[in-house]
Amino acid sequence: MSDTQIFKIASIPGDGIGTEITEAAIQVLDKLASVDGSFKFDYTHFDWSSKAYLERGWYMPPDGMEQLQKHDAIYFGAVGWPDVPDHISLWSLILPIRKNMNQYVNVRPTRILPGTKSPLSACEANPDTLDWIIIRENSEGEYAGQGGTTHENSPHTIATELAIFSRVGIERIMRFAFETARSRERKKLTMVTKSNAQRHGMVLWDKVFYEVAEDYPDVTWDKMLVDAMTVRMVNNPASMDTIVATNLHADILSDLAAALSGSIGIAPSSNLDPTRKHP
Repeated sequence: MSDTQIFKIASIPGDGIGTEITEAAIQVLDKLASVDGSFKFDYTHFDWSSKAYLERGWYMPPDGMEQLQKHDAIYFGAVGWPDVPDHISLWSLILPIRKNMNQYVNVRPTRILPGTKSPLSACEANPDTLDWIIIRENSEGEYAGQGGTTHENSPHTIATELAIFSRVGIERIMRFAFETARSRERKKLTMVTKSNAQRHGMVLWDKVFYEVAEDYPDVTWDKMLVDAMTVRMVNNPASMDTIVATNLHADILSDLAAALSGSIGIAPSSNLDPTRKHP
């Protein structure tokens, strides 16, 4: 009887470069499994792409979430195509997966890998100068999907986009961030905010952070306004280790981080449900 553990992977290559990186990633995963020998991967491939959407009118079938739930993890390539408006492709595929699978944590590690070169002169002599983990709140905030449009097709069109911040949502991402910081050698956490201008949701964001921080006296922390954070990432990369930010802020900062590490094309990212009730 074999003791080899089999992990079921739902593979969604998606669009554009997503198909290329998925093919390469599967080769890497299979090589890892063969070297380790204690586990294997069983892939199910889903053609949920923009090309398919244009042909049939949908990205995921009605039972798409049920199909994904049968797997241990999802490997997602990319979504987005010039012939499909971005808000349709995102809200028809990747965002529903994140929300329905309770993937409220997005983790973006950033390091300068062998073979890549950072544009930062500070990292030329010592690539280890840049070694971050960005923790992104992945379920609410600026991407909650709340708002609406009135008076369409008129000079008086009004559109609102509401950022939603709940105590539950903030506390769970802050605890995940502190636990991540605690697990790393430097035990240092930087919280990103914009509470000087956004005086409701971001003030609650700060307040809950301070409360959670009291439970982690062994973790050193500081606070940065998001605009100043971009400057610090460029000018003083060694001053940071673990970073926590809102959905929108971390989305932008993590792409900057990837570019500073030498290549956004190889930047890893994971969407997680820490309870492991979902892939």
